[in-house]
Amino acid sequence: MSFQPNPGDEVVINDIAYTIGQHPAAPGLAYAQAGRQGIVYQLIPRTGTIHGAKALKVFFPKFRIPAMVYQSEHMEPYSELPGLRVCKREVLTPERNGALIGEHPDLLYAVLMPWVQGLTWFDVISDQKQLTAEESLQLARALAGTGSAMEQRGLAHCDMSAPNVMIPFFSEVQNSALTSAVELVDVEQMYGSKMDRPDALLAGSPGYAAHRTVHSGLWSSYADRFAGAVIIAEMLCWSDPAIVEKAWGESYFDQHEMQTSSERYFTMRGSLENRWGSKLSDLFIRAWESHDLSSCPTFGEWYIALASVDTQQAEAFLAALEAPQEDVTESSETDVVATPKDSETSTSVKQDAKAGNTSNSKQSPDQEAVVNRLFLQARALEDEDKPAAALEVYRSLYHFIPDNSAMQLEVEAAIKELDAKINSNTETTEPAVIPFYRSRKFMISSAVLIVLLAGGVPTVKILADQAEVKQQEAARIAAAKAAEDAEAAKLKQAEAEKQKAAEAAKQEADAKKKLAEAKQKEAETKKQEEERKALQAKYEKQAKYEAYLAKQEQQKKEAARKALQAKYDQQAKYEAYIAWKKENDARIAKEKAAAEAKRKQELAQKEALKKRRAQNVVTLIASYNKAYNAQIGRKTDSALSYARDFKNLYNTDASYFKGVGKVAARMSAINKFLSNSKYSLPDL
Repeated sequence: MSFQPNPGDEVVINDIAYTIGQHPAAPGLAYAQAGRQGIVYQLIPRTGTIHGAKALKVFFPKFRIPAMVYQSEHMEPYSELPGLRVCKREVLTPERNGALIGEHPDLLYAVLMPWVQGLTWFDVISDQKQLTAEESLQLARALAGTGSAMEQRGLAHCDMSAPNVMIPFFSEVQNSALTSAVELVDVEQMYGSKMDRPDALLAGSPGYAAHRTVHSGLWSSYADRFAGAVIIAEMLCWSDPAIVEKAWGESYFDQHEMQTSSERYFTMRGSLENRWGSKLSDLFIRAWESHDLSSCPTFGEWYIALASVDTQQAEAFLAALEAPQEDVTESSETDVVATPKDSETSTSVKQDAKAGNTSNSKQSPDQEAVVNRLFLQARALEDEDKPAAALEVYRSLYHFIPDNSAMQLEVEAAIKELDAKINSNTETTEPAVIPFYRSRKFMISSAVLIVLLAGGVPTVKILADQAEVKQQEAARIAAAKAAEDAEAAKLKQAEAEKQKAAEAAKQEADAKKKLAEAKQKEAETKKQEEERKALQAKYEKQAKYEAYLAKQEQQKKEAARKALQAKYDQQAKYEAYIAWKKENDARIAKEKAAAEAKRKQELAQKEALKKRRAQNVVTLIASYNKAYNAQIGRKTDSALSYARDFKNLYNTDASYFKGVGKVAARMSAINKFLSNSKYSLPDL
């Protein structure tokens, strides 16, 4: 019988009675959560409270592994670490829970462990639940602390992802003071020096798996570093509304974006640096640009960096974003326009500012490589005739290139050109902006510079003789420059108005989208309510049918009782006849009972011998497998110890074991190994 419990059903495990919990969002259904390896049910003790609730994980057939018992025994000491409460586990075995497993075969090697109250990190991302800066920092520190404690003991979760990170911090049920703000679940794939390698390795979860290592599976002490870095970065940035809005869906990153120069990557990197400082941003960049898991930062590095930050910078940055921008705009417009009289002064100031910007905008080689890749990506999107996508990439690239550089001017021109192409249906009279290196002014200035360099001292003498002409030319150029600056200011204002209109259109589209989503959500809620009512009606119909069957069964029992009573009445008439046979029948019954007792005793002895032999065969195979695994792990002393255990048990009943399966072949291999420890045990 498969295990499909209903709310309130009783389950007795290890002499403790539990009831199946009811799902808080779906009355009438059991509180169950499905995962990749099985289904987890909530069990509430009959004599306890919700704080003593347990989780019963029922594995799918592929993951019902007998070695789970051995693995759980080695996990239990780690349950004292913060964030690893679920390592305190009990495995349901045929020896201890035979009756329950006989009734529900699906419970073979199921695991009983503490129930962790609260949301998963997956729920926080999917619901776009924005955190405060203090909550972000607290969760990130808790996860880094758990990861650091695991690394110090050579452990790794090997499937760290949003669904496997629980947040008791957000639980509606009051947790104990010892509960960590973050708890890890689904620890069956955990790596450790004493753990056996799983038969089927997981390759990580979408949105958290490093694409450079995803093909080979994850099972090493470094397995959590990349996924942990992504989740810590998500937790830190989830108090930034821009990050929450840009999330892909069930995780911040789409799996196809992992370790690529995407817009989401640059947005998250900028948010980390602006809100939490360069140390945390540098750690995230190291993880993102790493070529293998061992190159990613350790959880200890994350923990140290998180211990040295506070929420003041993040809150100040958020306040600065929300502050009005009118004053800044007015001051920038005032600085753009300069009178001809002050042209020489403004030119020198601009040259100084340009020099300062150039010195402060130097890029590291890694950042320059990322910028170049992003630039090439935008060019490729242009070639593929995808102007909208190319425009988004150019806009994200614009914030990461040096000011007043050739690439910045070229990107500005590309943004304006693509914007004009996308909005070509709207008539405009704005003149096309010519890049500075193609303008007439730049060409004339370059020619003058070449003449000055080529002429040397004679040219300076000629220019000195013609000072008056030069002053007139300078005045003319200054006037032309003032006109150009005024025209540029006009173009900038027009561009700002156009951008404002585009933003208004975008806001209107977003409002329509949110309205549509609200209607869709309302329709889904209505549909769920209808399904719940239909399910409730089905349950009521089933209850009526069961009541009818119970009534029929009661009537059958009553009829049988009356028939039996009539039979007893009839037999009473013959009591006189039966009395004289009583003594003889008693003697015969006594002899039969003695014979039956003797037969049962002999049968029990045979059955006990058969069971003991079967158990010994299992023990022999387990000892041989342990010796083989120890030899594979280069633990020769342990392998020899297991081999001696095998031989000693085999010799207790050699005549029987010789004819069972491959036990004799294993004995032959053990003898060879004991006589020569360099002999390689075959995989039987």
